[in-house]
Amino acid sequence: MRKSLLGMIAVLLLAGLAVTGCSGGAAKEGKKEEESGAAKPIVLKYAFFAPANTFPARQMEKWKEELEKRTNNKVKVELFPGGTLLTAQNMYDGVKNGVADIGLSCPTYEPGRFPLLAISDLPSGFPNSRVASQVVFDLIKEFPPDAFKDFKIITAFATEPAHLMVTEPVTSLQDLKGKQIRISGALTPVLKELGASPVGMPMSEVPEALQTGIIKGLVTSREILMDLKLAEKLKYTTDYPLTITSFVAVMNKDVWNSLPPDVQKVIDDLSLEMAIWTGEYMDNHVKEALEWSKKEHGLQIITLSPEEKAAWDKILKPIQDKYVEELKAKGLPAEEYRKRLYELKEKYSKQ
Repeated sequence: MRKSLLGMIAVLLLAGLAVTGCSGGAAKEGKKEEESGAAKPIVLKYAFFAPANTFPARQMEKWKEELEKRTNNKVKVELFPGGTLLTAQNMYDGVKNGVADIGLSCPTYEPGRFPLLAISDLPSGFPNSRVASQVVFDLIKEFPPDAFKDFKIITAFATEPAHLMVTEPVTSLQDLKGKQIRISGALTPVLKELGASPVGMPMSEVPEALQTGIIKGLVTSREILMDLKLAEKLKYTTDYPLTITSFVAVMNKDVWNSLPPDVQKVIDDLSLEMAIWTGEYMDNHVKEALEWSKKEHGLQIITLSPEEKAAWDKILKPIQDKYVEELKAKGLPAEEYRKRLYELKEKYSKQ
């Protein structure tokens, strides 16, 4: 009996040691997993509505590359172009609600939500995307939109001034009269004042609309002649700068606050850099697109006569004047914004 009891105690002691040993191993394993988890990269989801070959999406790729490199891969960026995560209609609200960590979109696609920004989108005589991008970047810093108060602004930039691209030459206001031309919705007053018939439609529908004759051209930046192969139909472009389209990339504020200070610093350092890089990239890309379109499809660039240009200027200037007055009546600093716009345009045009 005594031997049996001693045997049972020995078995229990061995079992206890085994359990202790196992739990010690599990604790060590858990610690390893915890340490491994701490080393995992921060993953940021970055969404955009247009295809990956468009110039804003190239900016996303460059930003991802620089952020990962400068943080030594402490941060990884997942890109979602082409509306695969969020579309233009729900981009900013989607970021606010956490569907994506970062979103890139055009404020002009949401009329009324960014009133001051619409001033700089209207015809302002920008020479190129580099100047327009730096001006828009500075204006957003100096006049932060109320609609962005719950976001962290990552960067901002702009297209080159939009140009008229058509199936038949436009050398005068008479040539433009009554023509159905596609333009983004918020900027339709520009075409109306010039006598055309503005048509609102997604860019994805433009090729078919040109093929069937629903539209005779469009107003946008000229890289699309090559990127979307529209030079096959649009044989003429009138060399008169019209509107720009601003782009603003924002991050969910909670996500921003959760990032380590060193990562935040890298993102801040990239902010202005990306505005300048994107503007220069687009200007070079537009030159490439124009040369390709001339060589491959015989694109003709039409220059307005001095008298005709003066007539267009006379029509378009009051559009911005009137809009500024409307915003002033609502208590917004529209006059100060416009004054600063032209100061910055002059400053960056000299660089």
